[in-house]
Amino acid sequence: MTLSHAAPALSNPQAVAMTDDLSIVYPCTDDMPMADNDVQFIPVTDALAALRHQFSHRDDVYVSGNLFIYYRMNDNNTWVAPDVFVVMGGTRKGPRHSWITWREGKVPDFVLEITSPSTWQNDAVGKRRIYANMGVAEYWRFDPLARYFNPPLVGERLVDGEYRPIEVTTDADGILRGHSSVLGLDLCVLPGGLLRFYDPERGQWLNTYEEEVAIREAEARARETAERALQDEATARQAAETARQAAEAARQEAEAALEQETAARQSLEDEIRRLRQQLPPGE
Repeated sequence: MTLSHAAPALSNPQAVAMTDDLSIVYPCTDDMPMADNDVQFIPVTDALAALRHQFSHRDDVYVSGNLFIYYRMNDNNTWVAPDVFVVMGGTRKGPRHSWITWREGKVPDFVLEITSPSTWQNDAVGKRRIYANMGVAEYWRFDPLARYFNPPLVGERLVDGEYRPIEVTTDADGILRGHSSVLGLDLCVLPGGLLRFYDPERGQWLNTYEEEVAIREAEARARETAERALQDEATARQAAETARQAAEAARQEAEAALEQETAARQSLEDEIRRLRQQLPPGE
């Protein structure tokens, strides 16, 4: 929910320096809170979790939010911090302290702002102008309170340097829906005001942050159960092997004892025969 800081117009090419001064430090925080309250915070965290999971298999897609974006070379006083942004292709994964456009070589392709009472005007005017001048291909705004935008979901696509509306309609289920060509996803507002992403190609909803946590916890419990079962199976196999070895030892001991008994009996019989042969005839 951070506001852009003293952003001058980008239409003046003479205001943009052409040599990157590497001695300039670009701050990564203004010590301001990320969101006014849960009404803004939850859609941000849900969107970030959903999009990061959606593109987790692609190393050339970067998803972030509330990160300073510097877009005027050598100017560390001019920045904007979108709630959610996505850079498609030509980049790399990995944490950043900030996004410096001329060093990264790209501006975001997709930006989503979650409107609050303190930011809605800047979202609709100031940031909109900044993103258009930067060249952000799609700019979306979501009003979780449905007080400032009608409809509460607004999508725009950059055409010839200006934003044009993306069609947002309400379907038969009462879901407000618009399609992002950049993401290949539908942005949807469910009855009740929950913002969700839908993958029309797979016919699946993207998980919210809480759903993703629940899935991971369930997977962790399933792994623990499977590991315990394997351990129990290994313990049972070990016990069976120990019992088999004990039975084999007992059998061998019994065979050895039987052999000793047989040898002793044979020795006794031999001794008896020897003694009988030594007796005088007739006795």
